[in-house]
Order: sequence, then structure tokens, then C-alpha cells
Amino acid sequence: MQVLVIGETVIKEGEWLSLNGSTGEVILGKQPLSPPAMSSDLEIFMSWADNIRRLKVMANADTPEDALTARNNGAQGIGLCRTEHMFFASDERIKAVRKMIMAATTEQRKAALNLLLPYQRSDFEGIFRAMDGLPVTIRLLDPPLHEFLPEGDLEQIVGELTTETGMTEDEVFARVEKLSEVNPMLGFRGCRLGISYAELTEMQARAIFQAAVSVSNQGFEVFPEIMELGHQVSLIRSVAKKVFSEMGSSLNYKVGTMIEIPRAALVADEIAKEAEFFSFGTNDLTQMTFGYSRDDVGKFLPIYLSKGILQHDPFEVLDQRGVGQLIKIATEKGRAARPSLKVGICGEHGGEPSSVAFFAEAGLDYVSCSPFRVPIARLAAAQVAV
Repeated sequence: MQVLVIGETVIKEGEWLSLNGSTGEVILGKQPLSPPAMSSDLEIFMSWADNIRRLKVMANADTPEDALTARNNGAQGIGLCRTEHMFFASDERIKAVRKMIMAATTEQRKAALNLLLPYQRSDFEGIFRAMDGLPVTIRLLDPPLHEFLPEGDLEQIVGELTTETGMTEDEVFARVEKLSEVNPMLGFRGCRLGISYAELTEMQARAIFQAAVSVSNQGFEVFPEIMELGHQVSLIRSVAKKVFSEMGSSLNYKVGTMIEIPRAALVADEIAKEAEFFSFGTNDLTQMTFGYSRDDVGKFLPIYLSKGILQHDPFEVLDQRGVGQLIKIATEKGRAARPSLKVGICGEHGGEPSSVAFFAEAGLDYVSCSPFRVPIARLAAAQVAV
């Protein structure tokens, strides 16, 4: 075993050390941690920045805890709440999701979704309370369904699912094979799920509106904004009407969409006839515009950067010449069709200063980034306004 000897102090390999990030002090042992917080001086400085900037700064948050962190960091709402992250929160939830995925009939799928409804409703209640008086933009279930299946070889996966669902091995094997995709990130995900399984959209919309009305009745101001379009809009509005009737109360909400593919940007004027807001998912829009797989880009992007083929990683710094022009085109077309259209972005570019400056100059209403990058975005938005 290796040791470090400092005077009479002997530190053995594997023992904990803690560092005070403010003073540089090295402390023996594992010390309790506290979340980062703004000092009074920093809060005063940031208030000056907030008085100058025109661009709103929101946060990507998927839990009540993340929402509270975002608000404490100065976020003016949630620009992206990814509902699929809620399903990974516990074994009970993930098992219910797997039952939904493996369901062979609509009735079986509805039974599994009924198990998930209370969890979703509870999460939304917590998020709405944390963001009292501020908008919360919600994306319905999006990722490829295979991401919810157990990891391991096929035999292990089939064995686990057989135990969890009560299905036979042959039934599970057939269902797993049917879910298999060559390129899942471009496959059965996003609104394709809701269109194929209307009961999924119904459950999520019901959870949102039940939570919104419940929290509103407790004295909180709630402003839900749901990302969906076309076929799904009428379904969401129908569910809202039912929930409002059942609960004897109603509230205002918006239905808009995420713009993540080049075609959507080019036909934004048609989309804006139904959408009350646009949220550019710049991570996927970059992926689709460059034709780069975000999961595989590490194999060649460092070479591109070292040879000067690209000046920046486009997933970190917005490609203003390409992706940026699509954003400008879509914004102009969308507002030509709907002048009151609310427009923002929800990719991690929302926390990168040069990208924030571009969005402000392009006339967007807000950027949304991770909770801990909110102060950076606030300052960057103020700098471009000077």
C-alpha cells in the first residue's frame, strides 16, 4: 500500500481528502458538502446584469430538486422538462415502463400507464410548486423505447423481462426483436410514440393537467407549456378539457413544439399555424444538420479540431453559419405566420456565451440550459445587450 507522509501525518492510499475550493485548504477525511450558492456580492452584480439583458434565461430541469436549483440560480422558468427522465427514478417506475413497452394489447398498455400516472403527477406537482409564477415547458416521452430495457445479453434481458411481466420467454423474445432498430435515434421515438400509442400521450397530458390544477388550487401560479404538434394537439386539448371538467377548475396553457430537424425549420410557417411556441433543440438540430452522430463523434471530431477542419466542437459552440441560419429562418417564418410566437432554445448551447450572443441578436425570447449554467447565460445575455 502506498502512503503520503507530511511531517507526522501519514495518509494511506484510498483515504479521503477534501479540498476547500475557495481557500485551497486540504482537509483530512470526507467532509460534508453543500450546494454552490451565490454570495451577496455576486447576487448584486447579477442583478445589474438582469436589469440590462433582454433575453430571458430558463433552465433544463426534470425533477423538483433540479427546478429549485434552477430557480435559486436565477432561472426565469423551465425551458425543457424531459419526462422520460422521471421514469428512471426508481425500480417501480422502470418496471411499469417495461410493462407498457412489452404490452401486446391496448388494455395491457393502459394498465401499465395507470401505474405510472401517480408518479408523473407527483413529479409535476413538485416542479410546478418550485417554479411558482414561472413557465414550465414539458416534452412528452421521447427516447427510443429500447433504452428502458434491461442491459446485458439477449438471454439475460429475456429472463428479466419474463420475471417482471409474467409473459412467456417466446412472447418476450418476439417483442424485444420487434423493438430492435438499426438507427434508434432516428427511429421510433418522439411524437411517433404518441401517434402510435395515443394512450401514452393521454396519460402524460392527464398527469400534467391534474398536477397543474391541483397546485393552482393551492395558491400557486402555474403556466404549463407542452411540446407536441399536429395529431397530438387535439388529443392534448381534449384531455385538458376532461380534466378541467372533472376537477371543476381550469387554467391557461400552451401547446407548441420543439424544432430539431432541418425540414421543420424550413416549413416553420406551416408549423406556427398550430404551435404557440418554438423551442429549438440545438443538440439534435446540430446532429441532423451536420450528419454527425453525437454518440460516435468522439472518433473523428478531435482530428477535425486538431487539423483545423472545424474551429469548435459544434455540440459545444453553435455553428452560426449553418445551424444558426436554420434557427433564423425558422424564427422569421414562424413569426410571419404567428406574430406572437414565443421562440427559444433548449440545447446546451444556451449556456455558452458566444452562442447566447447569437440567440439574442437573432431576436429569440429565451435560452434554456442546465441549472448550473444559468448564471453564465444571464451574464452573457447582459453583455450582448450593452
